[in-house]
Amino acid sequence: MTATLTDFHYGAVTPVISYLMACLGSALGLRCTVRSMRRGAQQSRRIGWLSLGAVALGCGIWTMHFVAMIGFSVNGAVVDYDTRLTLLSLAVAIAVVAIGVFLVGYRGARPAVLGMAGLITGLGVAAMHYIGMAAMDAGGTIRYDTVTVALSVLIAVVAATAALWAAVSVRGLWASLGASLVMGVAVTGMHYTGMAAVSVHLEHAGTSSQSSVGLMSFLLAMLAGPVAVLVLAAVVVMFDPEMVLGNDEQLREVRPVTGGFTPGQSPSPVSHRYEGP
Repeated sequence: MTATLTDFHYGAVTPVISYLMACLGSALGLRCTVRSMRRGAQQSRRIGWLSLGAVALGCGIWTMHFVAMIGFSVNGAVVDYDTRLTLLSLAVAIAVVAIGVFLVGYRGARPAVLGMAGLITGLGVAAMHYIGMAAMDAGGTIRYDTVTVALSVLIAVVAATAALWAAVSVRGLWASLGASLVMGVAVTGMHYTGMAAVSVHLEHAGTSSQSSVGLMSFLLAMLAGPVAVLVLAAVVVMFDPEMVLGNDEQLREVRPVTGGFTPGQSPSPVSHRYEGP
């Protein structure tokens, strides 16, 4: 029999929280990428900021997915998850986001580079989603509508491309926050579009209509690590010395008048002047 599904077992709580987690991951990823592109940034610091941005964005996307899954229920079955596949989906999310972030961080937002980075990252985000779904045991056979799946993948690619473009193009704290809100809508939209493609055919009808206490404990345990990473990343970003001193954007806007320098070298104080935004 085909089971009745819902993504909103706890009402608006899980969609709202999942959206906020997607926004948080996006905002941290954008701010870390901005910091990596400071003029005169040492190579090690540049790599560090890009890595932190990739981890924060990957964890934000993955956390959004599994917070939303807390609200997913199958009428007549208790949902369970395979731990290894669940952790694999987290690793995939971080790895593919890192590829995209490092590509645009070092190659810029040229159309060819941005298109490739967005395609890789978007497909990786979609892979994270469907690996997470493959980890789910709903007591029956999970089937997908092909057209809706394709739409969700398209949304993931467009969202990833837009996020990477914003990471290297958006200027200013408020602009970054605005971009993160838009990215939260795109990432969350991809998730719920993918979930709209799902149908579950139960082998044996039951009476359970919601997630068990054990499942809730499992998901919360899985979420604890990524959420802790997001909090740590937020602390690092907020207490970065340039942020505290108010020089966060000014350093990015220092442009050479003569001469030049390579990443890892500091610009000569006599060959550069601040020209304003």
